[in-house]
Amino acid sequence: MKIISIINQKGGVGKTTTVINLASALSQQGKKILVIDLDPQGNASTGLGLSNTEQSDQTIYGILNGTMTISNVIKKTNFENLDLITSNVDLSGLEVEIAGDSDRAFILKSKLTAFLNDSGTSYDYILIDCPPSLSLLTVMALVSSNSLLVPLQTEFFALEGLTQLMKTIERIKANLNPNLTIQGILLTMYDRRNKLSSQVEAEARNYFKEKVYQTVIPRNVRLSEAPSHGVPVLIYDKNCPGSKSYYSFTSEFMNQENKIGSAA
Repeated sequence: MKIISIINQKGGVGKTTTVINLASALSQQGKKILVIDLDPQGNASTGLGLSNTEQSDQTIYGILNGTMTISNVIKKTNFENLDLITSNVDLSGLEVEIAGDSDRAFILKSKLTAFLNDSGTSYDYILIDCPPSLSLLTVMALVSSNSLLVPLQTEFFALEGLTQLMKTIERIKANLNPNLTIQGILLTMYDRRNKLSSQVEAEARNYFKEKVYQTVIPRNVRLSEAPSHGVPVLIYDKNCPGSKSYYSFTSEFMNQENKIGSAA
């Protein structure tokens, strides 16, 4: 079982879209997946067909403030092998509420550890959709994770933001989670007609080498439409360029996982 945070402190880079569609593609392969929506906007919740306006104690907020256990708030989605812990806007106030807790960075990790030890439930992957900021919620996710996946929009300021993120990751590794690794960097919103996209791609591959996946996710209107229907694009339109690229990315991801498994 592996816990992976999907993270970028910049919003609008395809982070939630990647969570939803990686989860969907893995579940279609028979992998048992739990998605944790850790973003107060709750977009992963609605994108997988569930509400982000329900009672707060039935969401990740109820787990982190101590009123609920993970087992009590996991919800089935309409997709086989794919479960979800939803989020809502009340989560945005959590940081103030637990400011006095010296172990606050470890709250999510301790809840997940207790759940995995006690529940008897076996997931192949837990995917955490982080908020678009380097906040306490993001730190909680990184402390809880085995690895992280970074969607990187192919635009001018993207690499600058990524440098800042890497510094945060190094601080987390040094102080809170020494075993945290970078799963990979996924280039998103790629436009082959745009010279800037190819320049950002070249810079990213030059700097991060094999950490950058070969698959790139194109700009595609279907990717934008699918969340409003509460389904992954792989189900909304499995033949569109966005779906084909996410299937390709998932194959690459699984090949990477198999190599890691065989080397262990």
